[in-house]
Parts: sequence; structure tokens; C-alpha cells
Amino acid sequence: MISWQCKSFKELSVQELYGIMRLRQEVFIVEQNCPYLDADGKDLKSLHLMGYEGQELTAYSRLVAPGDSYTEVSIGRVVSSTQYRKSGYGKLLMEESIRQIETIYGKCPIRIGAQMYLQRFYESFGFVREGEEYLEDGIPHIIMVKPE
Repeated sequence: MISWQCKSFKELSVQELYGIMRLRQEVFIVEQNCPYLDADGKDLKSLHLMGYEGQELTAYSRLVAPGDSYTEVSIGRVVSSTQYRKSGYGKLLMEESIRQIETIYGKCPIRIGAQMYLQRFYESFGFVREGEEYLEDGIPHIIMVKPE
């Protein structure tokens, strides 16, 4: 069973930060073969939602305050471990991300920059495509918004 923790950057232990960076690099840089600067400065101001199976970090997202990425609050760096991909952890991660945002910021619009191939996945949570497809680090993306 997955257990959730949501912490500010300052609250993260060295081990938690290492686990986050490792998981993000495993998927976004190595698996997707996409060299980019993951440490973009937003981590310092964001909340970090971590899902654990026992002691292992299996799912993660970054909750970004309004004004730091977009005018609205946003969810970014949505990632699950390759070992747990077919277990539904991605769905649980998004549900928990939205729940955390509603607890912290109240019911509000949420904006994301989604990889194009995940459009249907995000639509299942009420996100709606906004605008045209664009390339980010060589990967097709779209902006999506979940209204209040």
C-alpha cells in the first residue's frame, strides 16, 4: 500500500531529496533519453509529494505555487517508478496531487504542461487541452487546465 508525504524543500531530508532526484533522472533523463537541466530552481519554492511503498519512493510530483510556473497553481515532474507503472500508482499520484492542492490552496484551476502522449490520462482527471502542441526538450507537450 502506498503512503504519501508532502513536504516543502526545507523539510526534505537528504535521503528524500536524493530519492526524488534519482527517480526524476531515471525516468526523465535516462528512460526518455532527454538530457535537460532538471534542477530548474522551482524545487526550492515547491511542495514535494512523495509516494512510498515501504521505504521505496515509487511516485512523485512537484506542486508549484501560483506565479512560480504559471498564474495558476501547477503540478509538475509527475513520475512513477518503472517497477510500478502497471499498478495504478500514476492515477493515485494525480488524485493525491489534486487533493493536496485543494487542501492547501482551496478549489482552484490547475495548469500543467503535459507530454502529448498523456493527454487522455490527464483528461480523465478533468484537465482540458488549451492551445497548440509545442516542443519542450525535444518532446511534444501541450498545456492543460483543470477548471475549479
